[in-house]
Amino acid sequence: MKKIISVLLLGIAILTFAFSDMALAVDGAALFSANCAQCHARGKNLVNPSKSLKKTDLEKYEMYSSEAIIAQITKGKGAMPAFGKKLKADEIQGIAAYVLEQAEKGWKK
Repeated sequence: MKKIISVLLLGIAILTFAFSDMALAVDGAALFSANCAQCHARGKNLVNPSKSLKKTDLEKYEMYSSEAIIAQITKGKGAMPAFGKKLKADEIQGIAAYVLEQAEKGWKK
């Protein structure tokens, strides 16, 4: 009986580790669409058009890094609200990764 329980526990542990990355993965595109696209559709900035999410503007305003984007999403700034209490850290990281990926592509799908 102890051997069966040990094997079951080992199996559960293996499955937990095997699928933990998939369970933890966040969809940055979906999160961006749900939380950011109202003001930043296709990388634009409806509130302040000169500060878009395009690569040139992100670089110009020293925002072209995960750290800078994560801080902006978390704390907010100016007209942009803070999302630090609404979103989990991994969700904010997912959005930041998505923004950088899209900036590299010129916000073209």
